[in-house]
Amino acid sequence: SISARISKRKRQNAMTQNKQLGVFMLEDVRIAFAHGLWQATTVQGQGKPAFSTSFILPKNHKQLGALQQTMLAVAEAKWPTKGAETLKALIAGQRICLRDGDSKPDVAGYPGNLFISARTYTQPLVIDGARNVLTQAGGKPKSGDYVNARLSIWAQQHPQHGKRINAQLTGVQFVREGEALAGGSPASVEDFGEIEQQATAAAEFGDLFGVPK
Repeated sequence: SISARISKRKRQNAMTQNKQLGVFMLEDVRIAFAHGLWQATTVQGQGKPAFSTSFILPKNHKQLGALQQTMLAVAEAKWPTKGAETLKALIAGQRICLRDGDSKPDVAGYPGNLFISARTYTQPLVIDGARNVLTQAGGKPKSGDYVNARLSIWAQQHPQHGKRINAQLTGVQFVREGEALAGGSPASVEDFGEIEQQATAAAEFGDLFGVPK
C-alpha cells in the first residue's frame, strides 16, 4: 500500500540520517604522529592498542564552523534538550576532540593552531589523490604532510570516564607534502575518549571515494 511504502521510506531515511550523523570530512589539514595510521599502540600503556593520530588545522580553517555544528548535532542527539549546554561545559573542560594547540607547546606544529585527536581499533584506509591504497613503506603521508581525514564525531557518556565529544578515525587521503614534523611529546590519555565500537569504519571511506572493497 501507499502508506506502507511511505512508512518504509521514512524508516530508510531515518537510518540514513542516523548513519551519517557525525560523519565529517576534514579537508587539507596537516597530520601529526602519522605512524599511528599503521601501528596500533596503547596510550601511556593504558587500554587496548589502537591506531591513533592527530590533525592540525589553523584557527581560521574554513571548516571550523561546520565542525563545531557537527559536534553540536551529536551532542543534541545524545543529550536532548541539554546538548548545547553540555557541549559548552565539555569545551570548557577540554573534553572534546578539537583542542587548542597552545595547550601543548612542546608538540611540533601545535602552537598557534588547533588539533584534533582521533583513533580507531580498525586500521584506517589510507589512499592517495588517485585513490591508490598507501602503505607505511611508501613513506607518505609523513607527519607534517597535508591530508583529508574522514572522521566519525560522536558523544560519549561513560560510567567511569564521563562525558566527551570524541573523533573516531575512518580514513585518510594524502593531499600534498608539507614540512616534516619531528619531536614533541606523545599523545596523553586526556587527548582521547573511549572508542565507540559501532562507529563507522574504513569501508565507508572507500565508498565515498569509490575505492573497491
